[in-house]
This record gives sequence, structure tokens and C-alpha cells, in this order.
Amino acid sequence: MAMEFGWWNKNPEEGKFQVLVRIHGGVADWTRHQGHHTSWTPHAPTTDDWDKLIGEANRRVPRRLISPKQFAEIENLRAKALR
Repeated sequence: MAMEFGWWNKNPEEGKFQVLVRIHGGVADWTRHQGHHTSWTPHAPTTDDWDKLIGEANRRVPRRLISPKQFAEIENLRAKALR
């Protein structure tokens, strides 16, 4: 089952941009874009981005939008990426 998470980031150098994370098959695909009429480009996640993703996923578990098993998978992806 694929999961999508999205939010807006604001950076003094780059301005405001939208981040979209798609998780499917044990792989996290990070993309971003600025403005409505720009294409999505690959995004290299920072530690803050991973923290935001974990926070977003954690809020969905009690509402049963994702299962605890899916949340554990996201935490494992983060551990692998930050090694």
C-alpha cells in the first residue's frame, strides 16, 4: 500500500516550497516544487525533513489512517537513511 505525505517548507535562500514523500515497497521517494506551475524535482531530505515525516506519520496512527506496522516501516527507512 502506498502512502503519501506532504507539507510546505520555508527557507531563506530558496523561499517557500512544497515537499511530497511517497512511500511504496520500502522506498521513500522525495520530491519538491516551488509554485503551482513548476515541475516536481527530486529532493534530498534533511534531518528536519525526516523529523517532519515521522511527526506526520505519528499523527495518522491513532486515527487509523496508517497502521503501526507502516509507521515502523517509516522509522526503519529513516534509520537506514541517516546511517
